[in-house]
Amino acid sequence: MEYIFPEQFINRYEAIIPDFELFLNVLVTPLKQSFRINTIKASKQEVLLLLSDIKLEPIPWYDIAFRILDRISIGERIEHQNGLIYSQEAVSMIPALILDPKPDEKILDIAAAPGSKTTQIAAMINNQGLIVANDVSRNRIGALISNIERMGVMNTAVTILPGQRIGYLAPDYFDKVLLDAPCSLEGTIRNTPETLTGWKESKIKRLSKLQKGLINSAYKCLRPGGILVYSTCTFAPEENEAVIDYLLNKYSDVSCAPITISNIKTRRAILDWGDAHFNESIKNAIRIYPQDNDTEGFFVAKIRKTK
Repeated sequence: MEYIFPEQFINRYEAIIPDFELFLNVLVTPLKQSFRINTIKASKQEVLLLLSDIKLEPIPWYDIAFRILDRISIGERIEHQNGLIYSQEAVSMIPALILDPKPDEKILDIAAAPGSKTTQIAAMINNQGLIVANDVSRNRIGALISNIERMGVMNTAVTILPGQRIGYLAPDYFDKVLLDAPCSLEGTIRNTPETLTGWKESKIKRLSKLQKGLINSAYKCLRPGGILVYSTCTFAPEENEAVIDYLLNKYSDVSCAPITISNIKTRRAILDWGDAHFNESIKNAIRIYPQDNDTEGFFVAKIRKTK
């Protein structure tokens, strides 16, 4: 497919995305497949032995994750079909790492389908604790359940609810919440160039309203002292910094906490967009651009409910 960047896309991001020409060049470069090992079912050493016929490259920020350097379809491998590995974009693994789940915690994945991050969290806590994996889409819930079963996840309950309702149904209940929000998907252009075909600023504005409703609910169902990780795979400030700014302005007992993650290049979130100036603490959120780590694009913020 030919990549044609809309003029509005160029105009809105040229001023805020560093190394902009390189950014555009990388966006039209195909992305290598990547996967993580499912430690619920097997050890890293056992799986790597099974995959010894494939040329792999370690992903620096996650010691059980790898890029595939050969031209194969990893989804056709028996190791994938049996749940020993999970095909997942490398940067998509970061929100769960920042969430840092613990085995004794109650965790909500509020927009969970198809289950990439739910199954990652389950493996990180070795099938302990409680995970509630929610999604509003009945069309997507089948994939979520299928992936949970394939990966041997036993600690997860699946719900089908509008995410905006959960904060009112389970207030102050969860230790940690992951909101990997529905977004305009600009960061996925390398894998799905058709994203550009349907790109519209009006879509960004519509999604921003949805994201604000979801983050408000996620905050409400978080216990005092709990952690909320908000992420998107898009570059739009309206869907990223503006959503965090909305939450910080709405509540006094919430802060945007610093993020520490090793072996990956990140950029600070932006504080100015058009006429808007965002809360200074939003500088603690991170942007991950495709040209910096040979990945998709991502935004991640770590929110703490202080009381």
